[in-house]
Amino acid sequence: MIRCAIFDCDGTLVDSGGTIHRALGLAFAEHGLTLPPRSQAQRVIGLSLVETMAELAPAHDPDLHQRMAQTYKDAFVTLRGQREVEEPLYDGILPLLDALEERGWLLAVATGKSDRGLRHCLTSHGLHARFLSLQTADRHPSKPHPSMTLQALADCGADAQNSVVIGDTGWDMGMAKAAGAHAIGALWGYHDERELRAAGADTLAAQPSEVLNQAEALVTVGA
Repeated sequence: MIRCAIFDCDGTLVDSGGTIHRALGLAFAEHGLTLPPRSQAQRVIGLSLVETMAELAPAHDPDLHQRMAQTYKDAFVTLRGQREVEEPLYDGILPLLDALEERGWLLAVATGKSDRGLRHCLTSHGLHARFLSLQTADRHPSKPHPSMTLQALADCGADAQNSVVIGDTGWDMGMAKAAGAHAIGALWGYHDERELRAAGADTLAAQPSEVLNQAEALVTVGA
């Protein structure tokens, strides 16, 4: 039986919220808009960029949302060039990845990041080669559409019922359920317990060390 663990990135593998909010602020300022407070802005982390802009600036037209998304990308590249991007791994992520691999799980990522952004993030932590499948917003509809999960499963040769999605947002939970996979809500990220449960989380992990046992229990029940 092939088992696949599909991770979100921002808010699940790495704590990138501060840098994301800074880049959003630069993008909004470039277009003469005021960014909502961080408590509101972090609610949309995990969506693809155009959807993010539409959620945060709903009174404006889709063309502006497209331009803002590009401005955000440019701002993030500038911050990276200035070595001002901070995306530290959450405590416990490396031991979790080690434990999953030791138990025979295949690893994948499904994220609202771009290909370039994900590659840079994972490479900076020495993790790029550990994931068999890397799915990003460059090639898929925004979460909670199941496309990223379905492609990751296909790449790994795994069935949905033998796989889990680990993510910190309701978008991740919705994506997992739409693909027929199990959903583990990461409480160390950006959405709270209520949001994760409402979106379909099968179980919640307060810290990464809880994920392996939860994943194996879910797959066993679903077998």
